Amino acid sequence: MNRVIWSNGIRFIVLLLIQTLILRRVTYDWGSLGYLHILIYPLFILLLPIKTPRALVLALAFLMGIGVDMFYNSLGVHASALVFMAYFRPFVMKILEPYGGYNVEDSPTIRNFGTGWFFTYAAILLFLHIFFYFCVEAFSFVFIFEIMLNTIFSFAISIIIIFIIQLILRPKY
Repeated sequence: MNRVIWSNGIRFIVLLLIQTLILRRVTYDWGSLGYLHILIYPLFILLLPIKTPRALVLALAFLMGIGVDMFYNSLGVHASALVFMAYFRPFVMKILEPYGGYNVEDSPTIRNFGTGWFFTYAAILLFLHIFFYFCVEAFSFVFIFEIMLNTIFSFAISIIIIFIIQLILRPKY
């Protein structure tokens, strides 16, 4: 139990620092519009153990989101998107539940559930997160074209990087 808490605590700090100190400065622009944003901080919520209580997942999502918002000066946009993703996490896990069910001691990682399962799980939740993020950031569906371009390009690069992180590190917790 202590090992799970320590590993998730370290993951929280490392992902927050990488997102805010390194990836915040990495934005690719085509013309006057920036369509490519690398967002890896949702990986923290994706990798929380299955048995983590829903209220704790939501609280941790809010803390991570507010931490990112402090560096991005975005007034709760990241926090709202991450809490939105954390809210839908149990529903996605229920839809993707293996035939034999989950071992509540496991964390949803490639090592524990396989590449296909993790990719589907991460892709659904990450897409929800990124789409909600850009909808809240634009705050109007007048910009639906820009929202969709931002979502598609940011989702593609973010899921690739998250998947590479999972393949290289192969965390158990």
